[in-house]
Amino acid sequence: MTDVLDETVNRFPKITEAGLDDLRKRIGVKITDTVEPWNYEATRDGIRHYAHGIGDDNPLWCDPAYAEKTSYGSIVALPSFLFSTSRIVSGYVGGLSGVHAMWAGAEWTWEKPVLRNDTISTEAHLKDLIEHQTRFAGRSFQQIYHVDFFNQRGDKVADCNSWVFRTDRDEARERGTKYTEARGRVVPFTEEELASFSDIYAAEEIRGATPRYWEDVRENEALPRMIKGPMTVTGFIAYAQGWGGLYIRANKMAWQMQQKHPGLGIKNRFNVPDCPERVHWDEAFALEVGAPGAYDYGPERNSWLTHHITNWIGDAGFLYKSKCQIRRHNPDGDVIFIDGYVTRKFVENGKHYIEIQQEALTHRGELSAMGSSIVELPSRKA
Repeated sequence: MTDVLDETVNRFPKITEAGLDDLRKRIGVKITDTVEPWNYEATRDGIRHYAHGIGDDNPLWCDPAYAEKTSYGSIVALPSFLFSTSRIVSGYVGGLSGVHAMWAGAEWTWEKPVLRNDTISTEAHLKDLIEHQTRFAGRSFQQIYHVDFFNQRGDKVADCNSWVFRTDRDEARERGTKYTEARGRVVPFTEEELASFSDIYAAEEIRGATPRYWEDVRENEALPRMIKGPMTVTGFIAYAQGWGGLYIRANKMAWQMQQKHPGLGIKNRFNVPDCPERVHWDEAFALEVGAPGAYDYGPERNSWLTHHITNWIGDAGFLYKSKCQIRRHNPDGDVIFIDGYVTRKFVENGKHYIEIQQEALTHRGELSAMGSSIVELPSRKA
């Protein structure tokens, strides 16, 4: 009997020099034709759905009665909510039709809070295209986009450089990458392990209305550990409900998308064109593209890191900058532990800042993601 993998060799489009040349011509050119965002407005429901999609029940985002008593006077959108207002920052990339795109990181700067019912508009362009050699898929290309976010008054509320890696799906599958041992691995957790995960969830603290003052923070101080998982396909879908996904369409609208972008329609087991995003819930397809199984979303993981920070800084703190770098897939069954510590305290232009380094490890001790943040905290001297 012919091996299944042999039947799928060279099934997917390849990275070509012509495609790369076309993509390079787009660098610096404002993008005017793209898919509309999942959210135009920061509505009460839109904010809540995104927050709940990452497991964040902070009342500042979700409880109008609570939020009205804060200095904001209304519900605030959690910083990562802006992923839902731009497909491009979330990984909807142009060029290299049919070539796999893996969202791999972002550098955010927030200037102003996004309040309930703010309307968000964006401007975006391709910033750079950088060649890499990777263990996962050999020759790969880091495709970096820059997106600016504005509210209905024209105020810039944030900007972001985010990137994906474009990889040959067939090459990734055939290489026998770092995921070889992880493919199809199922190791049930013991009741004791599950109880230890529950203990971390039970101890999770939302700082909330109690200010964390700059003067009270010490360098090398550790942030409380945060847990995400164990990963389930249900959890991945919960995130997609709040974030919107990139290619999740039904019936006529799926057909229309595939007519406009034929490379998006990858045949499923019924020979029906289906979206590439199904790597997040279709384990068989995830294995075909070289992943260890159905896995989480990159922007989801970035949002976990910012959740870790906003829990700690409280209502009076402001997340100013955040950088996230993805290091591996988190397949169904993984548990992620997020830790962080204070690396620097400084004052700049009269504002009091704390810099934090973060690391996310799997329950096997593998590096899942790393990040850093700069937050503004209130001062007792102000």
